[in-house]
Amino acid sequence: MTLLDLVDIGKSYGAVQALSHVSFSIAPGEIVGLMGDNGAGKSTLVKIIAGVFRQSEGMMRFADREVHFHHPIDARNAGIEVVHQDLALADNLNAAANIFLGRELHRQVGPLRLLDHRAMERRSAELFRELKSETRPAELVRRMSGGQRQAVAIARTRLADAKLILMDEPTAAISVRQIAEVLALIGRLRDQGIAVILISHRMPDVFEICDRVIVLRRGRLVADKPVVKSSPQEVTGLITGALEAA
Repeated sequence: MTLLDLVDIGKSYGAVQALSHVSFSIAPGEIVGLMGDNGAGKSTLVKIIAGVFRQSEGMMRFADREVHFHHPIDARNAGIEVVHQDLALADNLNAAANIFLGRELHRQVGPLRLLDHRAMERRSAELFRELKSETRPAELVRRMSGGQRQAVAIARTRLADAKLILMDEPTAAISVRQIAEVLALIGRLRDQGIAVILISHRMPDVFEICDRVIVLRRGRLVADKPVVKSSPQEVTGLITGALEAA
């Protein structure tokens, strides 16, 4: 079964061709590493999948139907969530408030409609238990480690029952211990049948957690293969152009 299917995706900005004939598929519960040098087209491709940009050519199918996303909310409603590199968290709020930011739960008290903090903390605690994270709903984000902050961002995607999560450099600028924690969280998403596209420059992370690696160079797909049939040396050669394709 295929969850996401991209067929000959292209994106141009006037005379500049950012993507050309990019095709690949992702199954439910599959983790795919998306790699390439700066300017290879990774961000453009992810923004097309997330509904930020529309492709100039090609077709995208999601959950067995052709989709045309005009806005990010269209992708979110279909089951696609994004964890941005900066995580987009509010440091002055606690974990539960960040998870429900923009989707707060309310309770009615007479004529007043108040935030239901208890319900949001209960649901947040359930999400952290599902992810086997020790992050606490009431803890302020500004006091959290990098791994805990990633747990909050990932838990937020679970609130919407995502089928596919796009993760942009989730292990950048955090410690080795926190990297292990984040990779474990990604593995638990796979265990729940959620597909992940992991955009990363960290070769060890891709080869540890991903099922497949996709490499883009100058807007073209130059490799799509299982990680067990590739190597960091081969991927480096593909990224730099020392190898044409694999």
